[in-house]
Amino acid sequence: MLNRTILMGRLVADPELKTTASGISVTSFRIAVDRNYVKSGEERKADFIDIVCWRQTAEFVCRYFGKGSLIAVEGQLQSRTYQAKDGTNRYVVEVVADNVSFTGERRDANSYSQPYNSYSGESASSMQTQPEPSYQSGTNSDFQEVPLDDDLPF
Repeated sequence: MLNRTILMGRLVADPELKTTASGISVTSFRIAVDRNYVKSGEERKADFIDIVCWRQTAEFVCRYFGKGSLIAVEGQLQSRTYQAKDGTNRYVVEVVADNVSFTGERRDANSYSQPYNSYSGESASSMQTQPEPSYQSGTNSDFQEVPLDDDLPF
């Protein structure tokens, strides 16, 4: 069986980081994904899709993405039912994200704060293992602009 979903869209609202009773980080948000076709005489339509992120992925999304940000999401489509406070049964379909990525859109340098997986407040000797460097622990100064007028090497 195969259940993979890959989406790219814009956040409808700022994501909010929450913590479960057991201390696990979680966030849920909605993205607007434009449809590829437009009927003549009509405006472009979009689908609104609910996304759920857990643990470090949730922290990463809440730190670096806000309302209107373009985001790429990869995950699994899941459905569930629950009973609302008014007693009605509700059916929900959402994507549980495994990976989220920037999509090339760039904010100004001042909008990024420290990386989400930095270990401020802990000494290096108190950590048992050092995490390997990754794109999630980088800063804007780790990257350089690629000139658009040069020939690409491939």
